[in-house]
Amino acid sequence: MDAFLIAYLVPGLLVNLFSESMNQALIPTLVRVRETDGPARAQDLLSSAMVWTCVLLAGGSMVMALGAHLFFPLVVPHFSENKLLLTERLFYGLLPIVLIAGIASNCAAVLNTVERFAWPALIPVVWPIAIIIGAWYWGPQTGIWSLVYANVLGSLVYAVLMVGMMQTHCYRFHLHWYGANEATREVAGQYGPVLLSGLVASGGLLVDQGMAAMLPSGSVSTLVYANRFVSVVLNLLAGAIATAVTPYFSQLVARRDWDGCRHTINTYVRITALISVPVALAMIFGSHLLVRLTYQHGAFGAQDTAAVAPAQAMYAIQLPFFIVSRVFYRYLVAIRRTSLILYCGVINLVLDVVLNLVCMRWYGVAGIALATSLWTISTFVFLCYWTYRLLPARVSNVREEQLV
Repeated sequence: MDAFLIAYLVPGLLVNLFSESMNQALIPTLVRVRETDGPARAQDLLSSAMVWTCVLLAGGSMVMALGAHLFFPLVVPHFSENKLLLTERLFYGLLPIVLIAGIASNCAAVLNTVERFAWPALIPVVWPIAIIIGAWYWGPQTGIWSLVYANVLGSLVYAVLMVGMMQTHCYRFHLHWYGANEATREVAGQYGPVLLSGLVASGGLLVDQGMAAMLPSGSVSTLVYANRFVSVVLNLLAGAIATAVTPYFSQLVARRDWDGCRHTINTYVRITALISVPVALAMIFGSHLLVRLTYQHGAFGAQDTAAVAPAQAMYAIQLPFFIVSRVFYRYLVAIRRTSLILYCGVINLVLDVVLNLVCMRWYGVAGIALATSLWTISTFVFLCYWTYRLLPARVSNVREEQLV
């Protein structure tokens, strides 16, 4: 499991790095072009953007494939030679996921711009279903490779369904470069800082798992198990918020409706805080019970529960701060202040390394989880400050001052 989780880390990072960064840079411009220049121009922009996304995903995969033999020993230097070799082989098997999942992610983001939320949120369930079936069917014969085969199959089914849905409801899946124009240059200008920010954030994840590999064997798995339920909550709540507000912020900014932006920010901040704080408290104080009821079966024993539960509680501290900060994050992306996202990412990476070194000495694997929560609080403060500083004054107040 340690080898598989480290091998899976890179494809996941590449998808987030190239595809998710393109989504954040593309969606505000795509909405603006559709409203001002019409659907045809928006389709051309989408086709060009998808060409670049596929080129970056394929290129990144090739670079990582060529450098895997050098990369993994740096990330997990404490792995044995056999464990490193297994990690590399599993990684090569998982590489097709990068391009497949990247395309699916683009299609889901585009569907959200036309207010299609339910099915893009539900369709990804085919992926974990495929993993469950694959582990059950292939597991006895192929062992850990059953997870590789099932992940590739699940991602392929997911992508086919997303492409089909996008073509049915809004845009065609058409890979064609229409040349550089104002819209593509705008996307490219925003993509650079977002991409670098994603690279920095990916570095933080590599740092965490690499430092966990310095601890006793099984620590990487402990860290990943501890983050499972927290990740589910983050994906459900933060993902839902980001999905809902991104196209809405893009429309408001395109219309320069700053009162609407302020109202949306304040409303979603209150809603996310009211939902996420009780969930975080429940996960912190109920961590041991949750791990014992869900994980403690078969080879996962009481000793494993004792290791995972404290780390999960430390991870859960971040929940309200991370979820609320997504509102600020999406507003800053909508107003094209992506450079601030990059600065925030650099600060977080430095904090992550320093806090890991300090907290690991006291709490071991749980210390890495605590460090993550601490720099998440720093992110919340940073994004909140810049959101309200860059939010224009209320239009009504400005008009009153002009009348006076």
